[in-house]
Amino acid sequence: MPRGDKSAYTDKQKRQAEHIEEGYERRGTPRDEAERRAWATVNKETGGGKKSGSGRGHPEDHGPSRKGGRLGGAASASRSAAERSASAKKAAATRKRREAAA
Repeated sequence: MPRGDKSAYTDKQKRQAEHIEEGYERRGTPRDEAERRAWATVNKETGGGKKSGSGRGHPEDHGPSRKGGRLGGAASASRSAAERSASAKKAAATRKRREAAA
């Protein structure tokens, strides 16, 4: 099986990776990097590709997904309203500029 082959993954794992990837792309992560991070998260949570057979299952660890959400909230909460507003305005200007260039 060549590297990068996703045939060993379940349909659920593929859906999870797609969903995670979309979230990264919405936040501005480049497509290749978003895909890499998504599969890394799925691997960390589920232990990689699944093989059939009784007794081969292991519990999933959802810590990596929770970690990302906690980090974003903590960073925002520690800044003042003025800093958050300035950051939001800068981000909006960047999105507008990139959309016009594309």
